[in-house]
Amino acid sequence: MITANDIKTKGVKAIEAELEHSGRAGITVRGKVKYVVMSVEEYDEVREKELDLALLETNKNIEDGDFTIETADEHIKRLWDA
Repeated sequence: MITANDIKTKGVKAIEAELEHSGRAGITVRGKVKYVVMSVEEYDEVREKELDLALLETNKNIEDGDFTIETADEHIKRLWDA
């Protein structure tokens, strides 16, 4: 973990040191983890997994018949009415 004060005094070097050690760096503010920093490569992996999960959920909804076919205007109206 890195404190907000470490960020102020050491800057990016504090983040780099933590990333080398554990791969992710938690930044604490007043003793509580408020932010998590990771490398761009790890972020890309996490994002890809999120997109894969969204695709699986979408395919499951299609299999279950849980979808609506409508025009863009109908969709907007339904959103505003909700």
